Amino acid sequence: QLPLVESGGGLVQPGGSLRLSCAASGFPLHYFATGWVRQAPGKEREGVACMSSDGTSYYADFVEGRFTLSRDNAENTVYLQMNSLKTDDTAIYYCATDVSCARVPGTQYLRYGQGTQVAVSS
Repeated sequence: QLPLVESGGGLVQPGGSLRLSCAASGFPLHYFATGWVRQAPGKEREGVACMSSDGTSYYADFVEGRFTLSRDNAENTVYLQMNSLKTDDTAIYYCATDVSCARVPGTQYLRYGQGTQVAVSS
C-alpha cells in the first residue's frame, strides 16, 4: 500500500472546481507538513500550497485565494479545494510530506505521492 495516494483530478472547464485528496497510510498525516506540488507539461515542478502540522496553511502567489487546504485527521487525508480554475492550472498535482512547510511553498519534500492529473480546458 502506497503511503500517499492522490485522487480527485480530472477534466474541468475554466472557472470550474475540483477537490483533490491526499490520503496517507502507515503514518499520521497530521504529524507532518503536507504540501501540494504541480508539474505542467514541459515545465518544472512548482509548489502550490502547504499545511503545517499545526494547521497553518501557506499558498503560492499564483493561487490568489482560489485554493484552500483542509485536513481530516480521522480520515488521515488532506484536501486541496481548487476553485476558479484556469487553463494554466493544468498539471499533474502531487501530494508530499516533510517535517515543516516553507513559507513560500516549494518542491523539496521527503516523500511524494504518485500524482493526479488536472486538466482545465473548454
